[in-house]
Amino acid sequence: MQIVVNGETVEVQDGLTVAQLIAQRYGSDAGPGIAVAIGDDVLSRAQWESAVICDGNQVEILSAVQGG
Repeated sequence: MQIVVNGETVEVQDGLTVAQLIAQRYGSDAGPGIAVAIGDDVLSRAQWESAVICDGNQVEILSAVQGG
């Protein structure tokens, strides 16, 4: 199935959860500063394991960055 992640169309397997998508993209670097939205809905980290991404979903993954 195809989804859009941060504006880029990508092909992923059916039944992919948000947690699996984050693991694929960030591996063990998925620290506490990551936020995920599907469409207009921001998901809490507790929802990542159960939130299944559907064909055509638009997913935004944001990462907090510190600096000065």
